[in-house]
Amino acid sequence: MVLEFLMIHADTRREALERWLAPHLGGSFALAPASADASFRRYWRATLGDGASYVAMDAPPDKEDCRPFVRVAAMLREAGVHAPQVLAQDLERGFLLLSDLGTRTYLDELNAANAAQLFADATDALLRWQLATRAGKLPPYDEALLRREMNLFADWYVHKHLKKDLSSSQKQTLENIFALLVKSALAQPIVYVHRDYMPRNLMVCDPNPGVLDFQDAVLGPITYDMASLVRDAFISWEEARVLDWSVRYWEKAKRAGLPVATDFGEFWRAFEWMGLQRHLKVLGIFARINYRDGKPKYLADTPRFIDYALSVSKRYRELAPLARLLDEIA
Repeated sequence: MVLEFLMIHADTRREALERWLAPHLGGSFALAPASADASFRRYWRATLGDGASYVAMDAPPDKEDCRPFVRVAAMLREAGVHAPQVLAQDLERGFLLLSDLGTRTYLDELNAANAAQLFADATDALLRWQLATRAGKLPPYDEALLRREMNLFADWYVHKHLKKDLSSSQKQTLENIFALLVKSALAQPIVYVHRDYMPRNLMVCDPNPGVLDFQDAVLGPITYDMASLVRDAFISWEEARVLDWSVRYWEKAKRAGLPVATDFGEFWRAFEWMGLQRHLKVLGIFARINYRDGKPKYLADTPRFIDYALSVSKRYRELAPLARLLDEIA
């Protein structure tokens, strides 16, 4: 009954969206699903008779707020990053009409031959975004948010997915790791953070890349987006390539005047620890998406994040207790 209600509600919203789009598009158009999303947002591609296409966002206002998307889209474009242009909006109903960045995601297009160029483009776009940083324009990636994210690991991945109850000593181990990761994150220089800067959200287009899914942007640690890019949820790379791309970013960032650490070893440690915070968060999110939202496909990628977390925690003496904990609960 719940599924049937949701389908009826979705169809009702699609009809309302089509009525809203009609005067903005000025003629007949075909509407087709544009992409799947882990949130409650739905994206549709509206194609006109002359072949022109646009993307329409349907974000139920009781579940999603379009205002951050509109605000951050403008900030990205002002920074010289290729984000969609918001052509029309109805914030009360949760409808947006956007320019279309195409259908070619980095995730689909990346291969051994083109990875170097695509990642160079993505790095350059990231630098432009970070160089545009201004205080007070985005919410802070503060301790409360960092901890809320990591708590998803215990609540959803360990308890709900693995069906494990942590012992008192295991809980203390996790708390100690969380404290170390928060301290490392908050010690980093602060820049604009996309917060999901990964190949699934980058489009191969002109200018390259197009950037999507930026509505949760914050002001936070400088290593975060680069860690998201090269230690991705859906594609893994050899460690040598990850290191090479990270060095190239660090060198460009220094030349551009961004406040990265002057010593690459210091930068790399912060990068790895920041990535670990994200890995723990994503393990919790993927479990939550399955059990709360009924979207099971993301769980298939959880082993990738366990591997990431194990690799990093084994490389640093302070993080070794986490490696032992992950082995205990496996």
